[in-house]
Amino acid sequence: MNVIPHIPILVQPILDHLLPAERVIDGTLGAGGHSAALLEAGAGEVLGLDLDPMALEIARERLAPFGDRAHLVHASYATMTDEAARLGWYGVDGILLDLGISSMQIDRPERGFAFMQDGPLDMRFDTLENPLTAAVIVNKYDERVIADIIYNFGEETQSRKIARAIVARRPHHTTFDLVAAIESVMPRRRTDKIHPATRTFQALRMAVNDELGVIERALPAAIDLLRPGGKLAVISFHSLEDRLVKQAFKLASTDCICPPKMPVCICGHHASVRPLIHKPLVADESEIALNPRSRSAKLRVVEKLSENEEP
Repeated sequence: MNVIPHIPILVQPILDHLLPAERVIDGTLGAGGHSAALLEAGAGEVLGLDLDPMALEIARERLAPFGDRAHLVHASYATMTDEAARLGWYGVDGILLDLGISSMQIDRPERGFAFMQDGPLDMRFDTLENPLTAAVIVNKYDERVIADIIYNFGEETQSRKIARAIVARRPHHTTFDLVAAIESVMPRRRTDKIHPATRTFQALRMAVNDELGVIERALPAAIDLLRPGGKLAVISFHSLEDRLVKQAFKLASTDCICPPKMPVCICGHHASVRPLIHKPLVADESEIALNPRSRSAKLRVVEKLSENEEP
Protein backbone atom coordinates (compact mmCIF):
# COMPACT_ATOMS: atom_id res chain seq x y z
CA MET A 1 0.00 0.00 0.00
CA ASN A 2 1.05 3.63 -0.33
CA VAL A 3 2.44 4.85 2.96
CA ILE A 4 0.85 8.09 4.11
CA PRO A 5 3.55 10.66 4.97
CA HIS A 6 3.68 10.99 8.75
CA ILE A 7 6.24 12.91 10.80
CA PRO A 8 6.77 11.65 14.36
CA ILE A 9 7.01 14.33 17.05
CA LEU A 10 9.85 15.09 19.49
CA VAL A 11 11.90 12.16 18.21
CA GLN A 12 15.32 13.22 19.54
CA PRO A 13 14.18 13.89 23.13
CA ILE A 14 12.43 10.52 23.12
CA LEU A 15 15.57 8.74 21.92
CA ASP A 16 17.68 10.62 24.47
CA HIS A 17 15.44 9.53 27.35
CA LEU A 18 14.38 5.99 26.38
CA LEU A 19 17.67 4.64 25.05
CA PRO A 20 19.63 2.51 25.63
CA ALA A 21 16.90 -0.10 25.91
CA GLU A 22 16.54 -3.76 25.05
CA ARG A 23 12.74 -3.93 25.16
CA VAL A 24 10.49 -0.98 24.38
CA ILE A 25 6.71 -0.71 24.09
CA ASP A 26 5.32 1.83 21.64
CA GLY A 27 1.75 1.89 22.92
CA THR A 28 0.50 4.26 20.24
CA LEU A 29 2.24 2.88 17.17
CA GLY A 30 0.51 4.95 14.49
CA ALA A 31 2.47 4.84 11.24
CA GLY A 32 5.51 3.50 13.09
CA GLY A 33 7.68 6.62 12.99
CA HIS A 34 8.77 6.56 16.61
CA SER A 35 9.30 2.79 16.56
CA ALA A 36 11.45 3.04 13.42
CA ALA A 37 13.56 5.75 15.05
CA LEU A 38 13.99 3.68 18.22
CA LEU A 39 15.01 0.56 16.31
CA GLU A 40 17.38 2.49 14.04
CA ALA A 41 19.00 4.08 17.10
CA GLY A 42 19.68 0.75 18.79
CA ALA A 43 16.61 -0.44 20.70
CA GLY A 44 16.71 -4.22 20.80
CA GLU A 45 13.02 -4.98 20.19
CA VAL A 46 9.85 -2.93 20.03
CA LEU A 47 6.30 -4.06 20.78
CA GLY A 48 3.98 -1.73 18.89
CA LEU A 49 0.29 -1.53 19.78
CA ASP A 50 -2.50 0.26 17.93
CA LEU A 51 -6.27 -0.07 17.62
CA ASP A 52 -6.34 1.39 14.12
CA PRO A 53 -6.14 -1.32 11.42
CA MET A 54 -5.10 1.24 8.80
CA ALA A 55 -2.23 2.47 10.97
CA LEU A 56 -1.06 -1.08 11.62
CA GLU A 57 -0.97 -1.85 7.91
CA ILE A 58 1.18 1.22 7.26
CA ALA A 59 3.44 0.46 10.22
CA ARG A 60 3.97 -3.15 9.11
CA GLU A 61 5.29 -1.90 5.79
CA ARG A 62 7.44 0.76 7.41
CA LEU A 63 8.94 -1.60 10.01
CA ALA A 64 9.34 -4.67 7.77
CA PRO A 65 13.11 -4.07 7.37
CA PHE A 66 13.57 -4.66 11.11
CA GLY A 67 12.23 -8.21 10.87
CA ASP A 68 11.44 -9.95 14.16
CA ARG A 69 12.75 -7.01 16.22
CA ALA A 70 9.35 -5.36 15.62
CA HIS A 71 6.26 -7.01 17.11
CA LEU A 72 3.02 -5.34 15.99
CA VAL A 73 -0.35 -6.07 17.59
CA HIS A 74 -3.91 -4.84 17.11
CA ALA A 75 -4.60 -3.84 20.72
CA SER A 76 -5.13 -0.92 23.07
CA TYR A 77 -2.16 0.31 25.06
CA ALA A 78 -4.34 -0.22 28.14
CA THR A 79 -3.70 -3.95 27.61
CA MET A 80 0.08 -3.58 27.27
CA THR A 81 0.77 -5.85 30.27
CA ASP A 82 -1.08 -8.77 28.67
CA GLU A 83 0.43 -8.17 25.22
CA ALA A 84 3.94 -7.97 26.66
CA ALA A 85 3.37 -11.20 28.59
CA ARG A 86 2.46 -12.97 25.33
CA LEU A 87 6.04 -12.27 24.23
CA GLY A 88 7.42 -13.40 27.58
CA TRP A 89 8.13 -9.81 28.58
CA TYR A 90 7.41 -9.28 32.27
CA GLY A 91 9.42 -6.08 32.46
CA VAL A 92 10.52 -3.54 29.87
CA ASP A 93 13.13 -0.80 29.61
CA GLY A 94 11.04 1.87 27.95
CA ILE A 95 7.43 2.77 27.14
CA LEU A 96 6.23 5.51 24.81
CA LEU A 97 2.67 6.86 24.60
CA ASP A 98 1.91 9.49 21.94
CA LEU A 99 -1.64 10.41 22.87
CA GLY A 100 -4.49 11.76 20.78
CA ILE A 101 -5.16 11.53 17.07
CA SER A 102 -2.71 11.36 14.19
CA SER A 103 -2.73 13.56 11.10
CA MET A 104 -3.20 10.54 8.85
CA GLN A 105 -6.50 9.76 10.60
CA ILE A 106 -7.71 13.34 10.22
CA ASP A 107 -6.71 13.37 6.55
CA ARG A 108 -9.00 10.44 5.68
CA PRO A 109 -12.58 11.77 5.21
CA GLU A 110 -14.03 8.26 5.48
CA ARG A 111 -12.85 8.08 9.10
CA GLY A 112 -15.13 10.96 10.12
CA PHE A 113 -12.64 12.82 12.33
CA ALA A 114 -12.41 16.02 10.27
CA PHE A 115 -15.02 18.75 10.24
CA MET A 116 -13.50 20.34 7.12
CA GLN A 117 -14.13 17.24 4.98
CA ASP A 118 -17.43 15.43 4.50
CA GLY A 119 -17.57 11.83 5.58
CA PRO A 120 -19.52 9.34 7.72
CA LEU A 121 -19.87 10.11 11.43
CA ASP A 122 -17.53 7.37 12.57
CA MET A 123 -14.53 8.63 14.63
CA ARG A 124 -13.46 5.18 15.81
CA PHE A 125 -9.80 4.29 16.22
CA ASP A 126 -10.76 0.61 16.29
CA THR A 127 -13.00 0.08 13.26
CA LEU A 128 -12.97 -3.69 13.78
CA GLU A 129 -14.28 -4.16 17.32
CA ASN A 130 -15.65 -0.86 18.68
CA PRO A 131 -19.44 -0.69 18.04
CA LEU A 132 -19.79 2.92 19.24
CA THR A 133 -19.60 5.63 16.57
CA ALA A 134 -20.16 9.38 16.66
CA ALA A 135 -23.38 8.77 14.72
CA VAL A 136 -24.74 6.68 17.58
CA ILE A 137 -24.03 9.45 20.07
CA VAL A 138 -25.50 12.35 18.10
CA ASN A 139 -28.53 10.41 16.85
CA LYS A 140 -29.42 8.24 19.86
CA TYR A 141 -28.14 9.83 23.06
CA ASP A 142 -30.22 12.09 25.31
CA GLU A 143 -29.66 15.82 24.84
CA ARG A 144 -28.29 16.24 28.37
CA VAL A 145 -25.79 13.42 27.88
CA ILE A 146 -24.60 14.93 24.59
CA ALA A 147 -24.19 18.31 26.29
CA ASP A 148 -22.16 16.75 29.10
CA ILE A 149 -19.89 14.96 26.61
CA ILE A 150 -19.24 18.18 24.69
CA TYR A 151 -18.57 20.13 27.89
CA ASN A 152 -16.47 17.55 29.74
CA PHE A 153 -14.36 16.31 26.84
CA GLY A 154 -14.35 19.39 24.63
CA GLU A 155 -14.37 22.10 27.32
CA GLU A 156 -16.98 23.83 25.16
CA THR A 157 -18.88 26.54 27.05
CA GLN A 158 -21.74 26.47 24.52
CA SER A 159 -22.31 22.74 24.99
CA ARG A 160 -25.99 22.91 25.92
CA LYS A 161 -26.84 25.15 23.01
CA ILE A 162 -24.98 22.85 20.63
CA ALA A 163 -26.59 19.71 22.06
CA ARG A 164 -30.03 21.26 21.64
CA ALA A 165 -29.30 22.02 17.97
CA ILE A 166 -27.93 18.52 17.38
CA VAL A 167 -31.07 16.88 18.77
CA ALA A 168 -33.39 19.27 16.89
CA ARG A 169 -31.74 18.50 13.53
CA ARG A 170 -31.60 14.71 13.79
CA PRO A 171 -30.78 12.48 12.00
CA HIS A 172 -27.15 13.28 11.20
CA HIS A 173 -25.47 11.06 8.62
CA THR A 174 -22.25 12.92 7.80
CA THR A 175 -19.70 15.23 9.34
CA PHE A 176 -21.12 18.14 7.35
CA ASP A 177 -24.57 17.43 8.81
CA LEU A 178 -23.10 17.81 12.27
CA VAL A 179 -21.11 20.93 11.34
CA ALA A 180 -24.31 22.53 10.00
CA ALA A 181 -26.06 21.88 13.32
CA ILE A 182 -23.19 23.42 15.27
CA GLU A 183 -22.94 26.45 12.97
CA SER A 184 -26.69 27.02 13.25
CA VAL A 185 -26.10 28.21 16.83
CA MET A 186 -22.42 29.19 16.54
CA PRO A 187 -21.95 30.87 13.15
CA ARG A 188 -18.35 30.97 11.97
CA ARG A 189 -16.77 34.45 12.12
CA ARG A 190 -13.59 35.74 10.54
CA THR A 191 -12.22 36.58 13.97
CA ASP A 192 -12.58 32.99 15.26
CA LYS A 193 -9.23 31.45 16.15
CA ILE A 194 -10.65 27.96 15.81
CA HIS A 195 -13.60 26.55 13.90
CA PRO A 196 -16.84 26.44 15.96
CA ALA A 197 -16.98 22.65 15.52
CA THR A 198 -13.45 21.99 16.83
CA ARG A 199 -14.28 21.28 20.46
CA THR A 200 -17.42 19.28 19.69
CA PHE A 201 -15.56 17.00 17.28
CA GLN A 202 -12.78 16.54 19.83
CA ALA A 203 -15.31 15.66 22.52
CA LEU A 204 -17.15 13.12 20.39
CA ARG A 205 -13.91 11.47 19.30
CA MET A 206 -12.76 11.18 22.92
CA ALA A 207 -16.10 9.72 23.98
CA VAL A 208 -16.23 7.22 21.11
CA ASN A 209 -12.76 5.92 21.97
CA ASP A 210 -12.89 6.37 25.79
CA GLU A 211 -9.59 8.19 25.49
CA LEU A 212 -9.36 9.57 29.02
CA GLY A 213 -10.46 6.28 30.56
CA VAL A 214 -7.76 4.44 28.60
CA ILE A 215 -5.11 6.91 29.78
CA GLU A 216 -6.20 6.55 33.42
CA ARG A 217 -5.99 2.75 33.21
CA ALA A 218 -2.79 2.61 31.18
CA LEU A 219 -0.46 4.89 33.15
CA PRO A 220 -0.35 2.81 36.37
CA ALA A 221 -0.02 -0.36 34.28
CA ALA A 222 2.88 1.15 32.35
CA ILE A 223 4.70 2.15 35.53
CA ASP A 224 4.25 -1.34 36.98
CA LEU A 225 5.63 -2.91 33.80
CA LEU A 226 8.88 -0.93 33.82
CA ARG A 227 12.05 -2.51 35.09
CA PRO A 228 14.07 -0.48 37.66
CA GLY A 229 15.73 2.30 35.66
CA GLY A 230 13.16 1.97 32.87
CA LYS A 231 11.57 5.12 31.42
CA LEU A 232 8.00 6.06 30.59
CA ALA A 233 7.61 8.92 28.08
CA VAL A 234 4.20 10.43 27.34
CA ILE A 235 3.34 13.04 24.71
CA SER A 236 0.04 14.85 25.26
CA PHE A 237 -1.68 17.44 23.07
CA HIS A 238 -4.36 19.12 25.13
CA SER A 239 -5.03 20.07 28.73
CA LEU A 240 -7.29 17.12 29.61
CA GLU A 241 -4.65 14.57 28.58
CA ASP A 242 -1.75 16.47 30.11
CA ARG A 243 -3.60 16.93 33.41
CA LEU A 244 -4.09 13.17 33.74
CA VAL A 245 -0.44 12.50 32.94
CA LYS A 246 0.78 15.17 35.35
CA GLN A 247 -1.44 13.89 38.16
CA ALA A 248 -0.48 10.24 37.61
CA PHE A 249 3.23 11.08 37.58
CA LYS A 250 2.91 13.22 40.70
CA LEU A 251 1.11 10.45 42.58
CA ALA A 252 3.61 7.81 41.48
CA SER A 253 6.59 9.99 42.48
CA THR A 254 5.25 10.81 45.99
CA ASP A 255 5.95 8.74 49.10
CA CYS A 256 3.20 9.70 51.53
CA ILE A 257 -0.22 10.67 50.20
CA CYS A 258 -1.95 11.09 53.56
CA PRO A 259 -3.96 14.28 54.16
CA PRO A 260 -1.66 17.18 55.14
CA LYS A 261 -2.99 17.34 58.71
CA MET A 262 -2.31 13.67 59.40
CA PRO A 263 0.42 13.61 62.13
CA VAL A 264 1.74 10.17 61.14
CA CYS A 265 1.74 8.46 57.75
CA ILE A 266 -0.77 5.63 57.62
CA CYS A 267 -1.19 5.29 53.84
CA GLY A 268 1.82 3.07 53.22
CA HIS A 269 2.28 4.61 49.80
CA HIS A 270 5.80 4.62 48.35
CA ALA A 271 7.10 6.44 45.29
CA SER A 272 7.72 4.15 42.33
CA VAL A 273 9.14 6.69 39.85
CA ARG A 274 11.04 9.95 39.73
CA PRO A 275 10.42 12.68 37.17
CA LEU A 276 13.23 13.26 34.68
CA ILE A 277 11.61 16.43 33.32
CA HIS A 278 10.19 18.94 35.78
CA LYS A 279 8.65 21.09 33.07
CA PRO A 280 7.30 19.35 29.97
CA LEU A 281 9.49 19.48 26.88
CA VAL A 282 8.00 21.15 23.82
CA ALA A 283 8.97 21.30 20.16
CA ASP A 284 11.40 23.97 19.02
CA GLU A 285 10.64 26.42 16.23
CA SER A 286 12.37 24.32 13.56
CA GLU A 287 10.23 21.28 14.36
CA ILE A 288 7.06 23.37 14.47
CA ALA A 289 7.90 24.81 11.04
CA LEU A 290 8.30 21.28 9.67
CA ASN A 291 5.32 19.83 11.52
CA PRO A 292 2.74 22.38 12.81
CA ARG A 293 0.96 19.65 14.83
CA SER A 294 3.96 19.56 17.15
CA ARG A 295 3.15 23.07 18.42
CA SER A 296 0.79 21.74 21.11
CA ALA A 297 2.84 18.66 22.06
CA LYS A 298 4.12 18.26 25.62
CA LEU A 299 6.52 15.50 26.63
CA ARG A 300 6.80 14.23 30.21
CA VAL A 301 9.19 11.44 31.30
CA VAL A 302 9.61 9.45 34.51
CA GLU A 303 12.11 6.79 35.55
CA LYS A 304 11.22 3.65 37.51
CA LEU A 305 12.87 3.44 40.92
CA SER A 306 14.45 0.32 42.30
CA GLU A 307 13.10 -0.96 45.60
CA ASN A 308 13.90 1.35 48.54
CA GLU A 309 15.41 3.97 46.20
CA GLU A 310 14.65 7.60 47.02
CA PRO A 311 12.50 9.53 44.50
